[in-house]
Amino acid sequence: MRIVVLAGGIGGARFLRGLKQAVGPEGEITVIGNTGDDIHLFGLKVCPDLDTVMYTLGGGIHEEQGWGRADESFSIKAEMKEYGVGPEWFGLGDRDFATHIVRTQMLGAGYPLSAVTEALCARWQPGVRLLPMSDDRVETHVVTDVDGERKAVHFQEYWVKHHALIPAHAIVPVGAETAKPAPGVLEALAEADVILFPPSNPVVSVGTILAVPGIRRAVAQSAAPVIGLSPIIGGAPVRGMADKVLEAVGVETTAAAVAKRYGSDLIDGWLVDEADEASVAEVEAAGIPCRAVPLWMTDVDASAAMARAALDFAEAVRKP
Repeated sequence: MRIVVLAGGIGGARFLRGLKQAVGPEGEITVIGNTGDDIHLFGLKVCPDLDTVMYTLGGGIHEEQGWGRADESFSIKAEMKEYGVGPEWFGLGDRDFATHIVRTQMLGAGYPLSAVTEALCARWQPGVRLLPMSDDRVETHVVTDVDGERKAVHFQEYWVKHHALIPAHAIVPVGAETAKPAPGVLEALAEADVILFPPSNPVVSVGTILAVPGIRRAVAQSAAPVIGLSPIIGGAPVRGMADKVLEAVGVETTAAAVAKRYGSDLIDGWLVDEADEASVAEVEAAGIPCRAVPLWMTDVDASAAMARAALDFAEAVRKP
């Protein structure tokens, strides 16, 4: 079975770990990773979501925080502070620096991001094919108010430095309109047996991937059933501050509202948590088949059960 997953960082990575367990070695998983969170720091190209997927599936993730390397130290960060070089609000560990140095060197030598990602994965062996959504530079910015001035800041500054505590007025994937899907992305979607939207942020993760011209159309036109899993449970994000960016695009923080934002033209089925069973009728009234199942990723087994529920639902809605 050929499965394609559009994934962000922590939520997508943890779901993928469960999906790998659910399908076993027979499953052929391609991950289209969000690169809108990418940022240049200290002269280095940092790809937070790609690295989170790679580290998580490769056994190198810091399990408690869900991002960064296990057994990390921060000597370089401390030395940079002594030189007065920032930003101090974005913490890169010593082990993590090595990944970004290798990536930046390869990009500087002329390799595209997709080739660089493949080379990095050769070390980590994540057990999936990890593709960036695009080789072109796309960076998500947030229009917000900083020190009394309305301006656009990089998503990482909004998310990490400000903890999404300042109002977001708009989300702008800068560069997305002229970007092209990375090699293999459209082919994977066309050849997929199932396409999944894990419980990743629907605006700045999955939404940014879909903003790259050609990707949304490829998903919508695929013969494969497209199943999404709600990142909202009981009116609150499973993790992070997705409610802040949903508000910025005028979407309520509910499982049903997120489903309707994707739309019946894009997804063929939507899974909500059992706590939101009352929303099933609302989602189905919008033309999207819906089921309520447990969606808390408390451990790998729970994530695997979610993945199996998504795959079973895909078979139930598959068109003859």
